[in-house]
Amino acid sequence: MSAPSLAGDARGLPPLLREVRGALEELTFPLDLPTSVEARSSAAAARAQLNDYILPRLASLDAPLVAVVGGSTGAGKSTLVNALVGRPVSVAGAVRPTTRQPLLLHHPDDGAWFDDARILPTLSRVRLAADDGVEEGGTAIDPGRPQLHRATGADTLLLRPMTGLPAGLALLDAPDVDSIADENRRLAGQLLAAADLWIFVTTANRYADAVPWKLLAEAGRRDVLVAVVLDRVPTGVEEEIRGDLLTLLAAENLGHAPIFVVPEVRLDATRMLPPETVEPISRWLQALAADAEGRRDIARRTVGGAMRALAGRIDAIADAVLQEQAVGDSLRASLDSAYRDALADVLAATKDGRLLRGEVLARWQDFVGTGEFMRGLETRIGRARDRVTAFFTGRPAPASTVAEAIGSGLQTVITEQAARADEATRRRWRSDQAGATLLRDVPPWRADDVGVQVAREIRAWQQDLLRLVQAEGADKRFTARMLSFGVNGIAVALMVVVFASTGGLTGGELGIAGASAIAGQKLLEAVFGDDAVRRLTATARTNLSARVEGLFREERAPFEASLAPLTHQTPAESLRVLTRRLRTALPAGQHMSAEGEA
Repeated sequence: MSAPSLAGDARGLPPLLREVRGALEELTFPLDLPTSVEARSSAAAARAQLNDYILPRLASLDAPLVAVVGGSTGAGKSTLVNALVGRPVSVAGAVRPTTRQPLLLHHPDDGAWFDDARILPTLSRVRLAADDGVEEGGTAIDPGRPQLHRATGADTLLLRPMTGLPAGLALLDAPDVDSIADENRRLAGQLLAAADLWIFVTTANRYADAVPWKLLAEAGRRDVLVAVVLDRVPTGVEEEIRGDLLTLLAAENLGHAPIFVVPEVRLDATRMLPPETVEPISRWLQALAADAEGRRDIARRTVGGAMRALAGRIDAIADAVLQEQAVGDSLRASLDSAYRDALADVLAATKDGRLLRGEVLARWQDFVGTGEFMRGLETRIGRARDRVTAFFTGRPAPASTVAEAIGSGLQTVITEQAARADEATRRRWRSDQAGATLLRDVPPWRADDVGVQVAREIRAWQQDLLRLVQAEGADKRFTARMLSFGVNGIAVALMVVVFASTGGLTGGELGIAGASAIAGQKLLEAVFGDDAVRRLTATARTNLSARVEGLFREERAPFEASLAPLTHQTPAESLRVLTRRLRTALPAGQHMSAEGEA
């Protein structure tokens, strides 16, 4: 039993269908997944059918029916078309493929329906005169009517008026569905999806071929009106083949399809079939064309079936989108984890005392003379001030400044963690087929470039500290003490306090670092007071964290860019919502108005 025709009021459908089209247009399926290739093709086919058929047909249910004549290579489609219109208009011959461009034949009074891009808008159009012949390799163009396009490629639709066809019905001669040319197969599928009814041509020895039946199964799912022409049937086997074919059709919900048998006969000199062999098919087509309400019913039924099939197709597409989302989420999670761990390790290094080891400690002792400083900071403030001042004026001229030593150590830590995060991400992505494919577009990690960027950010952070100290010292109460030690000296002390925790040190370093931290703390407290020192330290750490986060954002940007197409795709749940809305808009048992909008 066939599905009911399109129900409901068509006027509310086009906005929803355009929303569906917009959602499909945002799907690119960028990941290398087994399901993505098919889903990408399915989404493209769904968009094409919306543009080529569903929206145009909803806008004009009274337009002539378009019957696409399709079938396998050598089945005799063009020969059948020529017989139905009573003269050679479509190329028929032994060289394959013969049909290189689709030819749409219509009654002269129906020409206006096809001159514009109402249906098949992606195809160029060339109008032929009624008496133009069609020769392989070229077409004659009617100079008396304006040409819509001069293109003559495979994506050109040839339009030709034929008085031998009844008004209200057009025939579209399509390329072979199993053509050796990829473009012809694609075009055949596009034309069949844009048809109101199919005239499917096959032969006595090829009616069970797999490729045509895949399309016939699609016709059954869409509830398309199908007529099957069984061509070149030898005498005596008609009933046997008809019975077998009817069984196959019934299995695909096409048991109601009429079957027309064309016997095996000799063609005349112009490669035409005798008129009587196609008389039953002609009468059937004329009956369809003569019944205006019947044509509208066929149009409603076909477009309704197309929309029901579209809903099912979108469900399958949503499944593929969901798989891509899951894989993308997993890849992104590994990226997030790698750089989150890297940031945590850098920030830990700024708190556990690791950055106050070795050369940094030596330079700090040089700078303030830690032991003497700690024995009497309040009574020997002048000596400490002299050492601070001498450091920044170059007067003991140590091998490297405290700021440089801290910066060098910090640069090493950040660069190492950036390298680890990059490698961890690549290792995880390489273990996944989709991730490995995405990595092809991610440039290799370059230590020198990263090191330069890290050094730049560290210098900028140190400048931040100088500005913090200057801003805090702007109060006149602190000016004298600030001048005693110098802004740079105070800033260096603040760096030491920022890294003052001693959790990562042992033995002698622990005592030295602790004394160094206390020295810096006392110096800052003498200048600013306890509360200000806590505030400055917290601000400096926050600024450093923000700069390291910014560095890692730049480092992970190439990975993010490879995942970006996923974030721009319509989510699977949004597709499912559209599917539910589409199915809700197609309730059974109601009448659909012929009005609509494209």
